[in-house]
Amino acid sequence: MGTHKRQRLAAAMLGASLWAAMPGAPLLPSAGHAADNVVFVSGAFRRSIAVADLEFLASTGQARGLLADVLALARQKPGEVAKLLNQELTLPLVLTSRLLSTRIGEAILARVARIVYPLKASQVGIPALKAGVINGLAKGNGSLSAIGFLKAYPTGEMEVSIPALLAVMQKASSISELVKFFSESPLDGLRSEAAKPAP
Repeated sequence: MGTHKRQRLAAAMLGASLWAAMPGAPLLPSAGHAADNVVFVSGAFRRSIAVADLEFLASTGQARGLLADVLALARQKPGEVAKLLNQELTLPLVLTSRLLSTRIGEAILARVARIVYPLKASQVGIPALKAGVINGLAKGNGSLSAIGFLKAYPTGEMEVSIPALLAVMQKASSISELVKFFSESPLDGLRSEAAKPAP
């Protein structure tokens, strides 16, 4: 894998929780759970990065453990990644809750849930995303960062599918393009469906 591709992959992996943190739907109880690890999986390959290490990076700008090795390999500056982890979305809780109850919201969540979901439980990816976003917004008084999302995620281990992530990365060369991919593609599909003549 070339250096450029490694950089894109590392940035996307570390940013995955941010892009999972899109407007959610009804509040689901988290029962005090939070993600302890972000687990990157591809077939038999499995590597975990502790959320505590991501939180440490976000608060200090310094990487430790496996995260330090990943950033060094991808030639990513810890301080820049820390900024990404600390970036906050400000979203109105009630409006956000309603938004992903719509067909467009469900379509966006379905795309994200192909990449990010509870470990070995992809079938509950959408409810887990909703719970993480809404509970995170509630705890953050209407603001949500990647760390806030992970601390509100309702299961201890959040899986990131590397093959699914790479498939998306082939269609997007930057984080802004990733956001565009997740938000506009479902809209295009719904527009096409709406344009079809009634039977």
